[in-house]
Amino acid sequence: GGHGEGQLHHRAPGPGLLDSVRQFVKNVRQLEMPIDVVVCNAAVYQPTAKEPSYTADGFEMSVGVNHLGHFLLARELLSDLQSSDYPSKRLIIVGSITGNTNTLAGNVPPKANLGDLRGLAGGLNGVGSSVMIDGGEFDGAKAYKDSKVCNMLTMQEFHRRYHEETGVTFASLYPGCIATTGLFREHIPLFRLLFPPFQKYITKGYVSEDEAGKRLAQVVSDPSLTKSGVYWSWNKNSASFENQLSEEASDAEKAKKLWEISEKLVGLA
Repeated sequence: GGHGEGQLHHRAPGPGLLDSVRQFVKNVRQLEMPIDVVVCNAAVYQPTAKEPSYTADGFEMSVGVNHLGHFLLARELLSDLQSSDYPSKRLIIVGSITGNTNTLAGNVPPKANLGDLRGLAGGLNGVGSSVMIDGGEFDGAKAYKDSKVCNMLTMQEFHRRYHEETGVTFASLYPGCIATTGLFREHIPLFRLLFPPFQKYITKGYVSEDEAGKRLAQVVSDPSLTKSGVYWSWNKNSASFENQLSEEASDAEKAKKLWEISEKLVGLA
């Protein structure tokens, strides 16, 4: 990648992303409360960025926060979840339709594509390798979508590796297009103005923050949503259903490879 010249200059100040995740886990354990459900919902979306920004660890920001931070947090808290006596333990990562290329929204360019993961294997740092997972040129919107494919692949790999042994339900979900949240704060003002009415009246994909919260709450606690390894979505009548993942987002080989590279990057291998 040609983005490496000022690498040290664009590192975020302060503790690294991975350090802050580990510190959070320590803080949570000091509370000595049982952990029954974990929901990973942080997201960075930089669709108009011309240049990548980086976490203090040196990872491209969207994939660093949305995937690697979640991967480490989920792995660290799995043992805590496992030791809870709650009958319906769950680990959930919020996915997105935009990473799922078998949908209309997922086909809006730039489309998600992890390729052979060569950029991720190189550390996404723009020095020895590309800042994009597939090794391509930086594209902020694609980086976000790619990170969401990682979230969905990660949940399936968790399911395959740990569901039987731990009894934890692993799921991802797309709660709908919450067009008014802070997720779009980095977008151009015209987009922010037009996107909510477009979703409300044209695509009918709009979901209020309140409704999206109810949907997340279902995946957290509804007795009928205990199936593991599922990607949940909702129809126009707000009824949940098991959504089909795109070919890439359900590729078991890719999920395994993603898991192994991610383990190395976050220091778990």
